[in-house]
Amino acid sequence: MDLDGHRAELTGYCYRMLGSVYEAEDAVQETLAKAWRGRDRFDPLRGPLRAWLFRIATNVCLDMLRGSRRRALAAGLGPAAEPGAPLGEPLPIESWVYPVPDRLLDPAELAVSRESVRLAFVAALQHLPPRQRAVLILRDVLGWSAAEVAGLLGAGVAAVNSALQRARAALPLTEPGDDAVDEKLLARYVDAFERYDVETLVALLHEDATSSMPPFAWWLRGREDVRRVLAAAGAPCEGSRLVRTAANGRPAYGQYLEGRPFALVLVETSGGLITGITTYLDPGLFPFFGLADEFRGADS
Repeated sequence: MDLDGHRAELTGYCYRMLGSVYEAEDAVQETLAKAWRGRDRFDPLRGPLRAWLFRIATNVCLDMLRGSRRRALAAGLGPAAEPGAPLGEPLPIESWVYPVPDRLLDPAELAVSRESVRLAFVAALQHLPPRQRAVLILRDVLGWSAAEVAGLLGAGVAAVNSALQRARAALPLTEPGDDAVDEKLLARYVDAFERYDVETLVALLHEDATSSMPPFAWWLRGREDVRRVLAAAGAPCEGSRLVRTAANGRPAYGQYLEGRPFALVLVETSGGLITGITTYLDPGLFPFFGLADEFRGADS
């Protein structure tokens, strides 16, 4: 019984359900453990192993979501801050949609559904009730039939179709991303960031670019506001080094400050400019991304 061969696909599913790589890893581990303990109850005549594992994973996720708060991005928590406004108090980790490393996801699935792991889409999913969320992910993202989802959830096909309609209607709209990776733009960004060249950094931003720093609800919208904050900040990140990785189907960087892990930076681009920068001030993310615990050069 090849349970581990389904790990990547289960990770993508649990991540979309839960909105956190920390919780997704826990959910997958629990799913595989339950499957192994109950392996004698698996009957291939009643359905494939994949469907059985997804049934277990769905129940694990629904249990984890019972009574939990809705995770969000900073833009979903309130209006953009004015330059000069204080950061405020950090919010608990349970408040945030967290990134997932591409290395933990199924490459084949990522190639055809990259949009479905974007931070904005995963944040939109968190608005849906858990069972509707499961139906929409299984039907619209993973391509399961209504009959297959009905069997997984122990519901009728009509109920599944009704839940899907309600989920589609309630899902907040998100702006489509740009799948093309502009390596020249990213190289200029890294160079300017590491030199703390504010004017060059700002020149790379779209006029409506956003910038946020979880766990703070504080965030900015607009190139000019970002410029004002960077110019007044006193270069707190001067001397940082960035190491390339990938998160949520997009370029990302491990940021090292004084040689130590400091933040994970996700970059969104479109039309030759940077449209969004999300800086997770959580060095605990580095092991998930295979990032070293100290800066050892750009190829570490």
